[in-house]
Amino acid sequence: MNPAPAFVNWADGALQAPGLQRSEKKLGQLTGIFRDHQAWQKLDPETIVYRVWWWEPVASGTAGGLFWGLTEIQPGRVGNEYFMTRGHWHVIRNRAEFYGTVAGSGKLVLMDRTGHTWAEDMAPGSLHYIAGEVAHRIVNTGDKPIRVIACWPSDAGHDYEVAEGRGFGARILEERGAPILVNAQD
Repeated sequence: MNPAPAFVNWADGALQAPGLQRSEKKLGQLTGIFRDHQAWQKLDPETIVYRVWWWEPVASGTAGGLFWGLTEIQPGRVGNEYFMTRGHWHVIRNRAEFYGTVAGSGKLVLMDRTGHTWAEDMAPGSLHYIAGEVAHRIVNTGDKPIRVIACWPSDAGHDYEVAEGRGFGARILEERGAPILVNAQD
């Protein structure tokens, strides 16, 4: 049986769906994500960094099913590092995903299994294919919230080991007023 349809406001990505789920991440929940721990400790831990809304029209784990979501990352920095999502692999590593930017600007940081890390510019209208076996995170490099829609397999799962373990191979930092990709060890 097909689920009732959902509705997307294509101007801002807002989603109305039966059983819509929501989560938010505050700065205090993002321990170890940002490079400058001292700067992180000085900021209000209740500051909302990002919110996610998602629709699961089929049960989690359903082979061949799809989920739909919206992520909104606030502008801000911890030291000279921009606000970002934790980032993740998929539990079933070969599962791909689409990200589409509807508002704001930022970078999509991608890392393969060897640790090779690169970034793609995100701006309204940009559509990003994230291959399987690639960890990914969104960084807001603008002065307004960035809003990104996503579609991913319902059996993909999320593995946050990349955020809680060795991390991504590079970070997006502000240097001389512009975002740049910097090796994580620098």
